[in-house]
Amino acid sequence: MRILCGYMNSRAKSSDLVLLFAALADRTRLRLLNLIAGREVCVCYLVEILRQGQPKISRHLAYLRKAGVVSARREGKWMHYRIERPENAAAALIVDDVLESLKSDREMQADLDRLSRACCQPGRFVSLQGAPMPIHAGTTVA
Repeated sequence: MRILCGYMNSRAKSSDLVLLFAALADRTRLRLLNLIAGREVCVCYLVEILRQGQPKISRHLAYLRKAGVVSARREGKWMHYRIERPENAAAALIVDDVLESLKSDREMQADLDRLSRACCQPGRFVSLQGAPMPIHAGTTVA
């Protein structure tokens, strides 16, 4: 109920709310948010972990960027993504609650396990050869 009460008291525009909820209404986008929560991840890892094509993953990431919950950084040919906390406090609470709820989902945990293995042994994944490692939140990027 905290979510609904927060939105009823917020001054968020209804179009922002529609965009946020639409962004959170897709399983692939939730899987992406789960993988980048607390870290910055190169799109190549997301493609590998979710076993979906790069154009599809990029479209989902663009949708999340438009909704204001993901930001991107380019490093040479690599695009890195991370969670962007919404400015609206109620929207931020919703994102926090969604991320917390994903922790108990088996598929989401399997994705994180696969990401962990990919980071520890990128040589096992042909598509990750030469890819930059994910960066945990709080780490500075040169």
